[in-house]
Amino acid sequence: MRKVITGQDGQPRCAWSASAPEFDAYHDAEWGYPVGDDIRLFEKICLESFQSGLSWRTILAKRENFRRAFCGFDWTVIAGFTEEDVERLLQDGGIIRHRGKIESVINNARRAQELVAEAGSLAAFFWSFEPDPKTLPEPQTQSTSPDSVALSKALKKRGWKFVGPTTAFAFMQAMGLINDHARGCICRAKADAARAAFTAPQGKPGA
Repeated sequence: MRKVITGQDGQPRCAWSASAPEFDAYHDAEWGYPVGDDIRLFEKICLESFQSGLSWRTILAKRENFRRAFCGFDWTVIAGFTEEDVERLLQDGGIIRHRGKIESVINNARRAQELVAEAGSLAAFFWSFEPDPKTLPEPQTQSTSPDSVALSKALKKRGWKFVGPTTAFAFMQAMGLINDHARGCICRAKADAARAAFTAPQGKPGA
């Protein structure tokens, strides 16, 4: 299977970026670039959990609806959601109406509050699982990794839901904890440069 294709502008990109029209912008501007913002990190781990069993295209198409429904993924607000909110969200045709996944976002918002108290920020916690690039295999040859397994276990130990190793790995790819752009993709060097300029957030001393 080809990992690189030539885009309409003549530039080489990861082949998956051509599988849907809306993937071009997502691939070029978001996927694989390092993120240190807690809200964006929380949003992504939640959206990845919604993707479980579905396609990312489905989730990306509904992303703005998810943001509206879940208060911009501000976990301090979501943590206060009640059963009435669950029922309201189950009637929202703009999102994925899966009770377990909806309830997991609320649960994970509460766990996020605990994690921030523990580590100082979500970013500090997530970035502590950044692997050494030298240990990574060829890009786009795996769907899990030792580091995604470790992240999944750490989150589950803290009570997070719908955060298996595959979900954790997709999260790490998208949020730039690894650069999994294919070799030859125009964005691989850009992501490398962004990662080089990025300072990983530090947690609380001793966290």
